[in-house]
Amino acid sequence: MTKEADASEEVKPRSVRVVLMALMIAMLLAMLDNMIIGTAMPTIVGELGGLEHLSWVVTAYTLATAASTPIWGKIGDMYGRKGSFLTSIVIFLIGSALSGMAQDMGQLIGFRAIQGLGAGGLMVGVMAIIGDLIPPRERGKYQGMMAGVMALAMIGGPLVGGTITDHMGWRWSFYINLPLGVVALAMVTAVLHLPKKKTQGKIDYLGAALLTVAITSTVLVTTWGGTEYAWGSTEIIGLIAVGIVSIAGFIYAETKAAEPVMPLHIFRSRNFTLMSVIGFLVGFAMFGGVLYLPLFQQSVQGASATNSGLLLLPMLLSMMVISLVAGRITTNSGKYKMFPIIGGGLMVVGLFLLATMDTDTSRLMSGVYMAVLGAGLGFLMQITMLVAQNSVEMKDMGVASSSATLFRTLGGSFGVALMGSLFTSQVTSTMTDRLGPAAAAKAGSAQLDAASLAKLPEVVREAYQHAVAAGTHSAFLLGAGIAVLGFVAAWFVKEVPLRGAGPSGGGAGKEASAPEPVVVAH
Repeated sequence: MTKEADASEEVKPRSVRVVLMALMIAMLLAMLDNMIIGTAMPTIVGELGGLEHLSWVVTAYTLATAASTPIWGKIGDMYGRKGSFLTSIVIFLIGSALSGMAQDMGQLIGFRAIQGLGAGGLMVGVMAIIGDLIPPRERGKYQGMMAGVMALAMIGGPLVGGTITDHMGWRWSFYINLPLGVVALAMVTAVLHLPKKKTQGKIDYLGAALLTVAITSTVLVTTWGGTEYAWGSTEIIGLIAVGIVSIAGFIYAETKAAEPVMPLHIFRSRNFTLMSVIGFLVGFAMFGGVLYLPLFQQSVQGASATNSGLLLLPMLLSMMVISLVAGRITTNSGKYKMFPIIGGGLMVVGLFLLATMDTDTSRLMSGVYMAVLGAGLGFLMQITMLVAQNSVEMKDMGVASSSATLFRTLGGSFGVALMGSLFTSQVTSTMTDRLGPAAAAKAGSAQLDAASLAKLPEVVREAYQHAVAAGTHSAFLLGAGIAVLGFVAAWFVKEVPLRGAGPSGGGAGKEASAPEPVVVAH
């Protein structure tokens, strides 16, 4: 073993923390963006117009992120993690700058797609570099940092977005990314040194194209189904057909490609497949919860929309604390199988408790229910990525990270779509039952804030509050039912020793092959 490799095994904790700080800034960029932009959207539409294209500002970003995620992972595996990560940051910053300069809604949508392309590489790059830098056995110590960044983005995003929009203008909602991104670029460039990779293989363009079509079709079905178009419409049925055909074509192409963009052999690992399923369900529950909890608290409990991020504090704090504790236990013991089981059970219980909320539920009780859901997510969020990465060889670290991230993203899309469709249907039905078809249509089933509700006649206000409570009940009941699948899947996880466990740093066969040398500037 070379001196360089010896040094890499004894990386100073301070050096690791410096690198992780840069990675967390990049992760914050990707997560904070949509939270900030959501708050600024009314102002953006007021200036640029194009209300009918509003949804595409978010959809273009989401589509580009999801479609590019697997490709970034494979590029990192083939040509080196550091270069692909720095490139994704640069693309994200270019997209941010252009979005801030947009003169109409069409330009903004296009520039948001560029931003999304970069964002797809940010999350994958963070996870894959951490996978290269820190053995799975030691990675648990840093889980709290990642959970903390997520909580900071969800809580601080709406507050920062509102403050920037009010005092500096909506364009600074995009420009704020530039100084953060430059800091991340400088830190990663100066401090992180990963071994360069050379490969003779060519990028799997056919597989990448088919996967992009499949992901695009899936996201559009979940975005448009039940809103822009009816679920049984020609457009939705056509997208579903395109998705099925492209997935079948992708699977066939991957069996023939020399360097497949998503190697199918990674799914031969039972643990990796189970973590992909559980990650999908975590995304389903988390994004659905983040969307409908503030709506319930604003519409039914009269909370202010301005502090919508703070409304999620019980769930996010619980998630952060539990993630930190689970990570420490994993590092000290090397055991992790109990966490997906406990987390899956708590996720089911938390969603079921949230489904029991009605117009009489106090903020204290809803906070307790959120904390239960947050604890379940805390046991699952980082453990799923850790086990997924531990289930593949080091050469597949990028595609493992990107696949796990992709499944969580797709789970979020399905969660928002299915829970949203059920919510809207239940709200409309309850309003009709209480007010009659004509009055319900006049009152509408729009998402009203506390100030708007206060101006409504009492009978209409009460009907709307009961309707939102009924819609929330149906949405979270669906979430609880789906989460049961994750709880069941967790029982089949096999406790494979984590790389880095024990004095030899060994593991189990191929799944625990030694990490490549990593040098961090001291």
